Amino acid sequence: MGILSRFSDIISANVNSLLDKAEDPAKMVDQYLRKLTSELADVKKETAAVMAEESRSKRLMDENEKEIVKYTELAKQALRAQNEADARVFLTKKQALEDTGAGLKLTYAVAHENAIKMRQLHDKLVKDIGTLDARRNSIKAKNAIDKTTERVDRLGASKGKVEGAMGAFERMEDRVNRQLDEMNAYAELNAAPIDEAQALEMKYKISDLDVSVNDELAALKAQMGLD
Repeated sequence: MGILSRFSDIISANVNSLLDKAEDPAKMVDQYLRKLTSELADVKKETAAVMAEESRSKRLMDENEKEIVKYTELAKQALRAQNEADARVFLTKKQALEDTGAGLKLTYAVAHENAIKMRQLHDKLVKDIGTLDARRNSIKAKNAIDKTTERVDRLGASKGKVEGAMGAFERMEDRVNRQLDEMNAYAELNAAPIDEAQALEMKYKISDLDVSVNDELAALKAQMGLD
């Protein structure tokens, strides 16, 4: 059949094997699914026509066989009635029907075989389309997971960069603090030595101040009559 040769690649194709070998399974799924969906409409139409032809051929064959049985019985009845001439007519008709029946049987056998092949092609297309739909959903889910993983990896890399920047800032801050400590130490070392006489002078000035305050406090209490 022309229709079968036209779709021979579909008949022999192994969808799962094709997808496993494809460089871009997602793209191939969409392309092959569009192709099969488009072809399915033609296959359905052709399959229906072939199945209808099978039914018609079988009906003609069955009707012919009924006619053969009918004329065989008429020939018997004619012989029972001792009418050999009529029996001969019925048998001649029966033989003509048998000759026609041989062609009808051959036609039906071919139609039946074609119907089987077309139904197998139709069923395979439907199965392949279902397989592609399932694989497409699986591929989409996998792609979504891959994209999520990529985002997580990018966020992880960004976190590492932030942590690296914070670490660099902390190291810089520590270096500045060390420099300040060193500057303070240098300032302390560069300061003039302490004059012990001046230190003692300050001590006694403070003592004099305390005495002055005590004298003034006593005078104020006497003035207020608080002695």
